[in-house]
Amino acid sequence: MSLVDGWSGRVDLPIEASTLRWHQWVRAAEGATAPGVAVLGFACDEGVRRNHGRAGAAEGPAALRRMLSNLPVLNAAPLFDAGTITCADGELEAAQTRYADAMAALLDAGHFAVGLGGGHEIAFASYQGLAKHLGARRPRVAIVNIDAHFDLRKQDQASSGTPFLQAIEHARALGLPLDYLVYGISAAANTRVLFDTANQLDVHYVRDDQLGLLELPQRITQLREKLADVDLIYLTIDIDGLPHAMAPGVSAPAARGVPMEVVEPLLDAIAATGKLKLMDVAELSPPLDRDNVTARVAARLIHRVADAVVRAS
Repeated sequence: MSLVDGWSGRVDLPIEASTLRWHQWVRAAEGATAPGVAVLGFACDEGVRRNHGRAGAAEGPAALRRMLSNLPVLNAAPLFDAGTITCADGELEAAQTRYADAMAALLDAGHFAVGLGGGHEIAFASYQGLAKHLGARRPRVAIVNIDAHFDLRKQDQASSGTPFLQAIEHARALGLPLDYLVYGISAAANTRVLFDTANQLDVHYVRDDQLGLLELPQRITQLREKLADVDLIYLTIDIDGLPHAMAPGVSAPAARGVPMEVVEPLLDAIAATGKLKLMDVAELSPPLDRDNVTARVAARLIHRVADAVVRAS
């Protein structure tokens, strides 16, 4: 039985380091005595609602904890759960501020922070948490987004479609150098104005139809070159950037998407830089999921990246 609510799973015998699973290893973040991997939930789909998407992402953090519970402990790094920030009243901006404060505290404590979304409005909250953590420091930051969408919309209200334009504008106001890289952009899911905005903002993007296995070595080399001059990285994965067969339970299913055979090597390359400080997974919508397929895929990606970050540190 786990010591933290929301975590439970199989117990293998004999109970020793080599048989442990995440539900046996996780502890509450309040009792953290050393840096480790720390998860933080964002139970919110207000941004999806404002962006006219299919609701359900608010159930994402609980589903991700269930799928992470049975995954094996691969290293000795501590694992912590910092709870969940909820947005049940439609007050998205207030929820993002609370999440940013909690995220900044995890980064201040030296943890590798993992956000469990929630809609992709989690991204502006994660970025704000990073900015709070940095304070007066001005390192070069890269946001790497695995996504079918730019999420650079200009809207009257913040939504799941606005977070990266918000982050870019916020960083400029702070004088914080920020690069935005997106892998998996769908030409069928972004209007011309979004491509124009991306070009005007010097966003580096690669379309989904340019991310096949044959192009993968070139893309990884290019990604490494792009990240060579940055000081720290924030990784965000919109699970709807994967093919519908792998990720049916999302707000906006992909007509094509980027397969795991491509996504995982990209994530490995990012983690191997030793510069990855935080990540999140967004747009998992459990009510729309089939046999927990999408939640299992998202949990696998978190598990893989967290282990790679620990090994690279």
